[in-house]
Amino acid sequence: MTVLFVVLGGGLGAPLRYATDRAVQARTGGAFPWGTLVVNVAGSFLLGLVTALLGAGGPEWLRFAVGVGFCGALTTYSTFGYETVRLAQSGSWSSAAGNVVLSLVAGLGAAAGGLALGGALA
Repeated sequence: MTVLFVVLGGGLGAPLRYATDRAVQARTGGAFPWGTLVVNVAGSFLLGLVTALLGAGGPEWLRFAVGVGFCGALTTYSTFGYETVRLAQSGSWSSAAGNVVLSLVAGLGAAAGGLALGGALA
């Protein structure tokens, strides 16, 4: 049954990731992967928030649907890796390095912020 909740959450997260990525890239243009950065940071924040709010005592189905399914499909490490390598291969070494640093700092900061907010609300 847990797998069903993961699939349902992922079925919502994946199209939202695609739509958000395309919308952000359309607005920002250029080669820098702003859309991937936005979905990864948003997903990190949401996962931190959900983890703090639900903790170990929350309904298991909801933790799996939102945490594993939705957030797992919303965020994308593989695309981050691909886009970073693509930037480096095109000679945009500073953009590639900036993507790595910005993604790491912003993602960890967002997760910490979600945990803090969820802890304050719980």
